Amino acid sequence: MSTQKSTSKKTIPIVNDPAQPVTRSLYEPHQKIYPRNISGLYKNWRWVMIWITQIVFYGVPWLQWGERQAVLLDIGTHRFYIFGLVLYPQDLIYLVVILIIAALALFLFTAVAGRLWCGFACPQSVYTKIFLWVERQVEGDRAARLRLDASKLTRNKLLKKMLKHSIWISFSVWTGFTFLGYFAPIRDLMQSILQLHLSPWETFWICFYGFATYGNAGFLREQICKHMCPYARFQSAMFDNDTLIVTYDEERGEPRSGRSRKVDAKQSGLGDCIDCNFCVQVCPTGIDIRNGLQYECISCGLCVDACNSIMDKMEYPRGLIRFSTQNALTHHWSQEQVVKKVLRPRVLIYTGLLLLMSAGLVYSLVTRVPFKVDVIRDRGVMSRIVAGGKVENVYQMQITNASEQVETFKISVSGIEGLSLASAKEFTVNAAESRMVAVSLQIADGSIKSGSHPVIFEIVANGSNERLFEKSIFYMSR
Repeated sequence: MSTQKSTSKKTIPIVNDPAQPVTRSLYEPHQKIYPRNISGLYKNWRWVMIWITQIVFYGVPWLQWGERQAVLLDIGTHRFYIFGLVLYPQDLIYLVVILIIAALALFLFTAVAGRLWCGFACPQSVYTKIFLWVERQVEGDRAARLRLDASKLTRNKLLKKMLKHSIWISFSVWTGFTFLGYFAPIRDLMQSILQLHLSPWETFWICFYGFATYGNAGFLREQICKHMCPYARFQSAMFDNDTLIVTYDEERGEPRSGRSRKVDAKQSGLGDCIDCNFCVQVCPTGIDIRNGLQYECISCGLCVDACNSIMDKMEYPRGLIRFSTQNALTHHWSQEQVVKKVLRPRVLIYTGLLLLMSAGLVYSLVTRVPFKVDVIRDRGVMSRIVAGGKVENVYQMQITNASEQVETFKISVSGIEGLSLASAKEFTVNAAESRMVAVSLQIADGSIKSGSHPVIFEIVANGSNERLFEKSIFYMSR
């Protein structure tokens, strides 16, 4: 009797152990966005802002003011030239005030009109729009770009891609060159480029800023707004229910459904949204505004243009997607009621602070004395006896002529009876230069008690008759 050994294997079921953590990847591959071209009011305003900002950016470095560049932040010589104003590192307070004013202006505009800065003036949005325009001119509109990217590599596709990237790179390099022109004389830079004499640092910064423009506007695009820009993250702190935002009128638009123009939406129980997704296709960040306000929304208004064009075709009233406020949607406010809510306490406080800081800055610049003086007592020689039985103290005085004319400065001293200036009383300093001069004070020995005595230097600019006072001490030895 033969026995047959069973070859079947026992199946052990695998059951997930709920006690064990399951690792899930949070990585989401990037889906390229192909914004569709659209015509309309907000698209036109975007182009107006692009022209204004780019004319200013590319044109200002070429402006002349006298014999120099009108706007030049010359880091090498530690001087900032802004038309007729010459600023030095000691004037850092002006930069701080300007930054505070810029922050207050951003708070004010955001509280009133949301992210208008992002949609209409932010460099990232502006250059992305320019790069998209180039892409559209070379590769066609949305459908053509989708087909081109999905197709195999052919000679035609390769030529189009090479042409597009050539234009992008040329534009980026010119942008980098212009940017550096704010920190180095741009005409000298141009001459250096033509003579192939650019320094390594100049080459680096042109390439660096050009590469940043090429990468951010050509490839990263909306990723900067969604994942890198901090403003997108804290903007909600500056919003309230009366802030203008791009809104979808859900009460009017839902339930959404596709339909023929001949269908009566009210009789069919439908909203005005025909679910065409046109608003999504034109969005540069690829969001659906019908899902509510999202931090990715840059308030460019293109979805408003897209929806209005569809409403016109369907012969529905415009404004299903529009700039409005949360309160206006909730309470069905009219446009006049929305405008009246602009003057609310938060806006008034921002406006008051902005006006106060701006007025203070203007007043400070207008009354600014066009020279600076620093007096440092020579610590190597406390005091010494000189000819005539007098005691002498020596000081180092740095005079900075912040004007653009050669100036002569007259020095006098007070604070101690009998104290006299033993060195030269007048010094000439060239325009926008600093000069260190030695100043010595003398007084008869024994005329004052030993120790430190306060003295005041008075420096007068002969040309402008402006004057400054600097405190110091005179030391009388025992």
